[in-house]
Amino acid sequence: MLNKRFIHKVECYIADNTLLYKKSKHVVALSGGADSVALALCLKQLGYTIEAAHCNFHLRGAESDRDENFCIDFCKKNDIFLHITHFDTEEFASLRKISIEMAARQLRYNYFNHIMGDIGAETVCVAHHQDDSVETLLMNLIRGTGIHGLRGIMPKNGNIIRPLLCVTRNEIEHALKEAGQTYVTDSTNLIDDVVRNKIRLDIIPLMKTINPSVSDSIAQTAARITEASAVLDIIMSEKEQDIIGKEDNGITTIDIAKLSACCSPKTMLFNILRRYSFNSAQTVQIARAIKTVQPGRVFSSPTHRLLVDREKLFIEPIGFVKHKRMLIPENGTYVYDETTKFKVEHVIERPNVKTLRSNKCCHIDASKVVFPLTIRHIEEGDRFIPFGMKGAKLISDFLTDLKLNLFAKQRQLIIVDALGHTLWVVGLRSDDRCKITDNTDEIVKITMVDA
Repeated sequence: MLNKRFIHKVECYIADNTLLYKKSKHVVALSGGADSVALALCLKQLGYTIEAAHCNFHLRGAESDRDENFCIDFCKKNDIFLHITHFDTEEFASLRKISIEMAARQLRYNYFNHIMGDIGAETVCVAHHQDDSVETLLMNLIRGTGIHGLRGIMPKNGNIIRPLLCVTRNEIEHALKEAGQTYVTDSTNLIDDVVRNKIRLDIIPLMKTINPSVSDSIAQTAARITEASAVLDIIMSEKEQDIIGKEDNGITTIDIAKLSACCSPKTMLFNILRRYSFNSAQTVQIARAIKTVQPGRVFSSPTHRLLVDREKLFIEPIGFVKHKRMLIPENGTYVYDETTKFKVEHVIERPNVKTLRSNKCCHIDASKVVFPLTIRHIEEGDRFIPFGMKGAKLISDFLTDLKLNLFAKQRQLIIVDALGHTLWVVGLRSDDRCKITDNTDEIVKITMVDA
C-alpha cells in the first residue's frame, strides 16, 4: 500500500478541486509507468470505483509488448478490470499527415471516450504530476504565451481529470519504492530529443542549481496565475458578450470599434482568438492589420480562417464552404444543405409588389429559361445584368458594391439555367433579361426556404 502521507495529499487535492465522486465510475489511463501505476493504486486505496485502460501503440517494438504484459499482471494482482487496445499509430499518422505524438494522443483519447460510454464512467483519470505541469509552463513560456499558458496543466479539462498534479515525480517514485511496487520505464523518456525531454533532462536540473526548490516555486506561481486568470476570465466574458456576434450564416464576428475601446485590446483579442486555435504571434499580426486598416487580409489557424474587414473581424471554420452544386431538372422542392432548400414551380398568377420585393423569392419569365437549372456558388468571371439595369456586370463587382465581405462573397449562391445564364443572385437580385413583362404567359417561381 502507498504511504498515508502520499494518499492524504492526493485526497486533499481531489477534494479541494472537486475532481472525483466515489459514487461514480472512473477510467484510469494505465501505461505501466510509475505515474499511472501510482494513480491506479492511490484511487483504489481511496475507495474509488475504477477500471484501467491500456493502449499499445506498437512504436517501441518488444518494449511496447513488455508494457502491456506488465499492465495485465498489475491489474490481476490488484483486482482492477483492464481494457486493452492495439493501434497502428504510424499508419494512422501517415494517413492523416500528422505527427506520431499527435496521432497517439488522438487515438488514446478517442479510445478512452469510447470506454467511458461503454461502461458508464464519468471521467478519465490521467497521471500528469507537478513536474509535468512545470514542464508545460516552461514550454509555453519558451514558445510565447498568454496568461492561460502560464497556468501549467489544469486539474480538470472536461471529463479528463488529473489527481496527481499535487505531487512530484520524486514523491511518486518514493511512494512506490516504499510500497515495493515495480513499474516499467519508457526508454524514450531518457533521450533529450524533443522539447519536453530537453526541459526535463537539461533545463530544470540547471535551474535547480540556482534554486533546489524551483519546481515547487514555479508550481506555486502557476497556482497564483490560475487564480488571477479566473478573475480575468470573468471580466473578459462580460465584455466579450458586447464584442462578439454571430451572422445569420454562422460566421463569428468581432466588432473592431468595441474591441479597440477595451482597456487592453490585444489581451482581449488574444483571449478570444485562442479558442479558434490562433497563436500569440498571429494575434499580434491581426492586431497590426486592424490598426493599419488592411481590409481583406485573411489569417488561418489549424481550425479556422479569420478575415479582417473595416468594421469587423469575421471567423469561420476551415472548410465551412463546401461549394456544392445541385441540379434542378424540374419543378419540386430541393434541399441544398442543412439550412436551405429551394422550391421551384411554374405559376400563371402574377406576383404582388410585396412578393416582388422579397429577397426570398424570384420570379422569372418561363419562356426565357432553359431547364435544368443549377444552384452553385459564384465562380470567377460570372456575370449578369442586375434587374433594372442595362449593362452586364461581374457578380463579384456587384457584391463588392453591396459591401459584402470576402467570406460572404465566397458563400454567395447563384442559380443558372442550362445555357449558363444567371437567373438569380440568390437573395439579392435577379437578372434583368429574364424578368416578367406584360407579354409573360407563364412564370417560374423560385423560393428560398429555411430547411
